[in-house]
Amino acid sequence: MGFYADFHIHSRHSRSTSPALELPELARWAGIKGLTVVGSGDFTHPLWFHSLKSSLNEDAPGLFCLKKNLSRVYFILSSEISLIYKKNNRVRKVHLLVLAPSLATVEKINASLSRRFNLRSDGRPILGAAVRDLSAEILDIDDRVMIIPAHIWTPWFSLLGSKSGFDSLEECFEDVAPFIHAVETGLSADPPMLAQVSSLRRYTILSNSDAHSAQNLGREANEFDCPISYNGIAQAIQSGNIVRTIEFFPEQGKYHHDGHRLCGISLPPAETRKLGGICPVCGKPLTLGVLYRVKELADQAQEPRVPFVYQIPLKQILAQILKCGETSKKVERYYFSLIDCLGPEFHILQRLPVEEISKTDERLAAAVQAMRENRVRRIPGYDGVYGKIILDFPYAIKG
Repeated sequence: MGFYADFHIHSRHSRSTSPALELPELARWAGIKGLTVVGSGDFTHPLWFHSLKSSLNEDAPGLFCLKKNLSRVYFILSSEISLIYKKNNRVRKVHLLVLAPSLATVEKINASLSRRFNLRSDGRPILGAAVRDLSAEILDIDDRVMIIPAHIWTPWFSLLGSKSGFDSLEECFEDVAPFIHAVETGLSADPPMLAQVSSLRRYTILSNSDAHSAQNLGREANEFDCPISYNGIAQAIQSGNIVRTIEFFPEQGKYHHDGHRLCGISLPPAETRKLGGICPVCGKPLTLGVLYRVKELADQAQEPRVPFVYQIPLKQILAQILKCGETSKKVERYYFSLIDCLGPEFHILQRLPVEEISKTDERLAAAVQAMRENRVRRIPGYDGVYGKIILDFPYAIKG
């Protein structure tokens, strides 16, 4: 039996995150979602690292559980780092996801970085260092560390982003590139989009939530069938031996299409090119989205190496069934009654037979069937505005 993992999350010490992002809350929601392994987030922050050391026990090799919690949720030590620097006369803004095998390794990484940078300012620290140099520094400390370019296509802060990125991992990482084994899709992209770029072919594709609240855990995730240990997960990633990734419909991401939020303009790449990349309302350059950037670099048409499925969060499905807001009390009550009755969210959405779901709610069974068959209407997100995925099933919202 495989297990689900979400490596990219944050703590309450990161900007624009929930103040409730504490370890017990993360463990609780990981259990509700059906995640077995979840990132610790923000291990570079001194206060959060103190919480990790004082609250966790190593319960499997390189994985940690809460000392006062009987749930079988494991934490893998993780942190996102923001790098802003200049290379080849351009300002680069790249985010990296870093996974570490031990508290001792994290302590050494933090000690090395804190000699030059202020790690207390943000759970996701902003460092004036080149990706190549920082990666080499970390790997010199412990070559078991996994460095993964985060949300690789996002326009503003990513390795291949339209605003400040590179055209390839090799251009960015230079001689360290052979030690990078995986990339993260981000919410606005999916594996078929990455498969269009031949330079990405050798990298394992991972998908994670980048959760800024515990309830957003598992928006995207990875399914593994390997030993539940740091080395087991690392070997699976390095070899590409992943069961599948669980994906947002990429149109739902905030940067799928090109556009201008203030002008209400959302455009596919072909329309953007006709306009010369200029907004037809205000005359300023459009924010070029993930789809545009993928088309720029695309040089092949191949199938993804690792299987994947699309998934809509259960609360979003219930909002469409109940015809009310996703954060309404009505949805909240029904959500937890389903979890109590049918099991964790991923079990309901991915594994539970539709016939079994139908015994509890025929509407939910029809919605889950539609999701599994990708019967949806897609309204793409753009320039920081989330898109919408509307299920095509008998009880669907009309219009």
